[in-house]
Amino acid sequence: MKVIFLQDVKGKGKKGDMKNVADGYAQNFLIKNGLAKEANAGSISEWTAQKKAQDKRAAEVLAEAEELKKFLEAEDTVVEIKAKAGEDGRLFGSIPSKQIATGLEKQYQVKLDKRKLELPQPLRALGFANVPVKLHPEVSAKLRVHVVAE
Repeated sequence: MKVIFLQDVKGKGKKGDMKNVADGYAQNFLIKNGLAKEANAGSISEWTAQKKAQDKRAAEVLAEAEELKKFLEAEDTVVEIKAKAGEDGRLFGSIPSKQIATGLEKQYQVKLDKRKLELPQPLRALGFANVPVKLHPEVSAKLRVHVVAE
């Protein structure tokens, strides 16, 4: 029997998948517990419309990520952060990803989640640094950060 999964079922399928499963399993477990519904003409057309809408949304999100990547990697996009530093160019403390995201928002009005900044460890020296940013599973960018002495 063909069913459309309404929720993830371990080992069988993910939400939104359409698969062939045993009749008894579909009737007695999947449909009874609300994990799937039978794939008839009406539910299949509804499923294809949902897939199409989901693909369109995914394409829009990817396009936004590409646009943001172009902005972040532009030559004139440099996040400048002021910090107290010693004479040898080392900072008193460090600059975490949250501070970089806040600086980006203040200077360019671009709100970016700090978890998207893939900073292996906080910045601890003056000067320029390239910070990798994961905007989308398929789109990564490099953000230039300039740390200057206060």
